[in-house]
Amino acid sequence: MAKDEEVLEELKKIRVLLEPKPAPPAATPPKGFWNEFKDFLSKYKVMGLAIAFIMGLYLGGLVQSLVKDLLLPVIGLAIPGLEDLATYAVAIGNQTFGIGSFLVALITFLIVALVIFIIVKVTKRWGIE
Repeated sequence: MAKDEEVLEELKKIRVLLEPKPAPPAATPPKGFWNEFKDFLSKYKVMGLAIAFIMGLYLGGLVQSLVKDLLLPVIGLAIPGLEDLATYAVAIGNQTFGIGSFLVALITFLIVALVIFIIVKVTKRWGIE
């Protein structure tokens, strides 16, 4: 009989160990304006977003300068008649279509998209999310 009680006690201990632990109480939001602001910045990664936006803005300016000041003159040398592609326009009737400025914007966009694609591939390879 003592052995049965011993087994029963062991089973009770096992049952207690197998019971799920109660969930910890939900973290209360920080009190005070400054603490809430810091929580907001860390939760939504606002600083990283702001830095990425600023870097993207200057990257766009750099690529735009690359296209207008370096690539377009090369294109102008390669294709006779397009010495200044940015000012190239086509007039149909009374309307003038600024095809050159659109092409400059398109080339700039493609280069920025390529640079961002390369940055994303490199960061994924490095394990940065």
